[in-house]
Amino acid sequence: MSAIEKIKLAKTASASLAIASTIQKNDALEQIANLLVVSEKDIVSANLKDLERAKSEGLSVGLQDRLMLNKDRISALANSIREIVALPDPIGELVRGMSLPNGLKLSEVRVPFGVVGAIYEARPNVTVDISALALKSGNAVVLRGGTAAENTNIALVKVLQQGLTKAGLSGDLVQTVDDFGRDGANAMMAARGLIDVLIPRGSAGLIKAVVEESKVPVIETGDGVTHLFIDESANPEWSVEIVHNSKVQRPATCNALETLLVHESVAKSILPKVLSKLAESGVTIHGDDATRAVFPAAVAAEEADWSAEYYSLDLAVKVVSGLDQALQHIAKYSTHHTEVIITDSATNAERFLAEVDSAVVMVNAATRFTDGGQFGFGAEVGISTQKLHARGPMGLSELTSTKWLVRGSGQTRI
Repeated sequence: MSAIEKIKLAKTASASLAIASTIQKNDALEQIANLLVVSEKDIVSANLKDLERAKSEGLSVGLQDRLMLNKDRISALANSIREIVALPDPIGELVRGMSLPNGLKLSEVRVPFGVVGAIYEARPNVTVDISALALKSGNAVVLRGGTAAENTNIALVKVLQQGLTKAGLSGDLVQTVDDFGRDGANAMMAARGLIDVLIPRGSAGLIKAVVEESKVPVIETGDGVTHLFIDESANPEWSVEIVHNSKVQRPATCNALETLLVHESVAKSILPKVLSKLAESGVTIHGDDATRAVFPAAVAAEEADWSAEYYSLDLAVKVVSGLDQALQHIAKYSTHHTEVIITDSATNAERFLAEVDSAVVMVNAATRFTDGGQFGFGAEVGISTQKLHARGPMGLSELTSTKWLVRGSGQTRI
């Protein structure tokens, strides 16, 4: 069977899911969650094969962490599916409605896209997250999960298809084209009319390739060059803890902190404390001259550091003259993912929220909160950094479109 034939199977099956009841869809998700736990040993065994190959091929430690599935992470995936079950079904939701003077009754309601495609790399959790969200929102899904997670994805897709079948739905609703390698991805990008929307997740290079080559509409999940600005009124303890959590908790994720900006008036008092704690956790500081003056252990920052998404325990640090320069720096280098200000000034906080043009803008909180699970979505499709259709963490509603229902009683247009 060719890649395009698999995509056609998903397209055909999508019609039945579009009219499936919430009870049917939730039953399928419950079956999948239970099967994930039951199949834990098989999944971990498959994942170990991928990890062994990743190590032998020199995949970075950060990407190996993303690739790894263990008992706790599988349990977390199952729990995230159960959280999706508990969420309201968006399909049929009334977005707005009105009655016209001529008596026509108009309703705009949510409907599925139909078939959602995902191209991603070294992220087996995405196989489960995007499939669960797609199915709950009435969509079939076609997956290209990359060579790095090939064995893991085979095991996970098997669980997904078995869960659907156990619930009386078609196993064809979840398809993978991993067997076809790059040709599978090319088939997806050319499948306009079969795949309704394509979502890439991975490196900047992968996302750029999909955006530029795809004939299918793409929701861009951009890379995360995230910024945090410590203002002159920032709480010192908050600064130390928020910066550390943003950088160190999981440095290989797109919501990890990459550039720290610090007001010059607190560079001597706050910055050494912040950077010392980071250094204790193994973070390499890439600092400008002012940073190195107060923290000599920093290495000299180069121009490339200001636009770097490290995926590692590295952090670019720059001392700025104030909020104006911080905003200018963010406007120049941001990938429009997540930006944070730590401040005790309501005026500066509101100005930062209003002027920063990113998907998520925060005050006094860690960048790591830009996450569908943390936002209460159960899981996420990705973090959209574009402005059309969806922006920020994407959950159930972001995998839907709308249509207008018009109910009349014999009206004709004059």
